[in-house]
Amino acid sequence: MNHHQNTHNSKTLQKAVIYCRVSDRKQRLQGSGLDSQEHRCRQYAVAKGYDVVRVFPDDVTGGGDFMKRKGMSALLDYLALHPHDNIIIIFDDLKRFARDTMFHFKLKHTLKIYNAVPECLNFRFEDTPEGEFVETIFAAQGQLERLQNRRQTLQKMKARLERGYWVFQAPIGYEYQLTKGHGKFLVRKEPFATIIQEALEGYAAGRFQTQAEVMRYLETFPLFPRDRYGAVRNQRVSDILTRAIYAGCVYSTNWEVGIRKGEHEALISYETFQKIQERLTQKVKAPSRPDLNIDFPLRGFVLCGDCDKPLTACWSKSSTGKKHPYYLCHNRACVSCRKSIRRDVLESDFEALLTHLKPRKTMLKTSRRMFEDLWEHKFLQAGEFKTYMKKELLKVERQIENLLDRIVETDSNDVARAYEGRIRKLGEKKLDLTEKSQKSGPKHRPFEEMFERAMIFLSNPHKLWKNGHYEEKRMVLRLAFLENLAYHREKGFRTPKIAVPFRILDNLKSKSKMVHPARFERATSAFGAQIYNIPEDSL
Repeated sequence: MNHHQNTHNSKTLQKAVIYCRVSDRKQRLQGSGLDSQEHRCRQYAVAKGYDVVRVFPDDVTGGGDFMKRKGMSALLDYLALHPHDNIIIIFDDLKRFARDTMFHFKLKHTLKIYNAVPECLNFRFEDTPEGEFVETIFAAQGQLERLQNRRQTLQKMKARLERGYWVFQAPIGYEYQLTKGHGKFLVRKEPFATIIQEALEGYAAGRFQTQAEVMRYLETFPLFPRDRYGAVRNQRVSDILTRAIYAGCVYSTNWEVGIRKGEHEALISYETFQKIQERLTQKVKAPSRPDLNIDFPLRGFVLCGDCDKPLTACWSKSSTGKKHPYYLCHNRACVSCRKSIRRDVLESDFEALLTHLKPRKTMLKTSRRMFEDLWEHKFLQAGEFKTYMKKELLKVERQIENLLDRIVETDSNDVARAYEGRIRKLGEKKLDLTEKSQKSGPKHRPFEEMFERAMIFLSNPHKLWKNGHYEEKRMVLRLAFLENLAYHREKGFRTPKIAVPFRILDNLKSKSKMVHPARFERATSAFGAQIYNIPEDSL
């Protein structure tokens, strides 16, 4: 009997829904949050005898446009399904209704179409000229407060950006952290910071020839952020390569804040960032297939000995169905076009070439003394260079100050804009000089540590090639040789142009400067030079 009576009473009550909104998600936990708004609205509904059937919350502002709020959009969809229920819409405050005069009355008109009636806890809607006038004043006041708050927020953000602090969404590799003396401050977010740093430096150095290779590198990390389809897109790679924030800089074109040194830690140097931009403006190479890269590490680096065009590679299937790997030339004008070279033959010849780059232990001892003298010489040069950079930096700063004075004095907007353009360019130059000045001082790492690091590679590049991954093999190619290698199907490798450290070590064991034969044959020395028999005790 009691259950039947309660059901009967609920059917006779006026249906109502509650709409509550906060400007951002943080206000959920504050006194004016969603829970407190809903609590007050429910108390109002009980006092009025309303039956609350739904609650529609919003935690985004959406500006003045109510249709940009998911909660309000869901509320209107609900009303469209119940047009004959004459539902009451309960608001905690008129500012929760709409903070824009035009959208205020547009929303009110939309509710009227659905036979819904708005009711506010601290404002009474009246369908009279006087009531509409008062309502307009309140709506305009809400709009004024919203616009003033927006202006103040943007002014604070711009001022903070001008001081070198990033104020927008944290890019991949960074996150915001409350830091004493800085407030919300960008800090490295691992492992993404290290991943992006490796990608940027790899592209600048040429280890990644194309953006597609950078993309494949990023895809090897399962936790790296992807789009909703689970992929790392070219656009994301492009954004990463072109963002100066990774070089420790901040700027905003929309706010006319020129590029400047940021307060956050840089992932790469500004010089490296400039190299990346230079590479991006060069002619784009066609992306290579990832499977071929891994199977053929010399692909694209070794040239055809007849036409000097890069060799390509492929897997060929025999009549028995077995696959065989080959390098070959695709240049139709070449006499060696489509004439394949077995992978094991070419790569075996290359490994033989690498083994000749391994110096004797006695040479390493001698080179140690030479490199130590060179280290001291470079140390003195670094101090002189640092002094020169400081002088250049002062010149640039004076030029900027002079241009700023001219902007103040001029009455022409065109002249002022021209001065501003020159100031922006000088600002970029100042960044470059500042970074070079900081990097050119005395080295913090001792000679011992730097020498040992170099010797790990110089002592045996063949070992790194034999045991390393694809990226490490590509690094060997870039560090050991000054240019691409040429290979002839019958005569083998031409004499390669060896990187400077290996040339120095080779000169230590030669009677004179290197004298190369016409070609590097498979059975001969890599350098074709006579070798001193230096007694151990003389070194």
